[in-house]
Amino acid sequence: MARKDKDPRPSWDTYFMEIAKVVASRSNCLRRHVAAVIVKDNHVLSSGYNGTPHGVKNCFAGGCPRCGGKVKSGTHLEECLCVHAEQNAICQAALYGHAVKDATIYITLSPCLTCAKLIINSGIKEVVYDGDYAFLDTVKDMFKAAGVKHRKYKADR
Repeated sequence: MARKDKDPRPSWDTYFMEIAKVVASRSNCLRRHVAAVIVKDNHVLSSGYNGTPHGVKNCFAGGCPRCGGKVKSGTHLEECLCVHAEQNAICQAALYGHAVKDATIYITLSPCLTCAKLIINSGIKEVVYDGDYAFLDTVKDMFKAAGVKHRKYKADR
């Protein structure tokens, strides 16, 4: 999303990624704070952060056995009760009746395989991500096959 040379405001990408970074501060996961913001026509439709489901004790309060334990990153994933940021953003949009078809999702970390499948099936057409977290070639190939654009966020200078 290009900026006009004389416009002192942040680009739309920076604006939405900075919102996502603030949303990430609400995460209740002990291991990693991640957020997603779903946008259409430069309007925020939904946001989500990673953490335990509604009604389940927060990670920092002992709600997730994996997060509270001393397990190596990437292991014992079947014990994790947390919902990913992308999953929460898509669920929140559905809960409040916001269609995400043809939207863009801004994520503070690249999506996992499961989230990529949800992004594709929800109709989101573009993924803008900041950090890299095991961004699998499988995910990139699926996005390409499904016509979902993906790109790494580039901060304004």
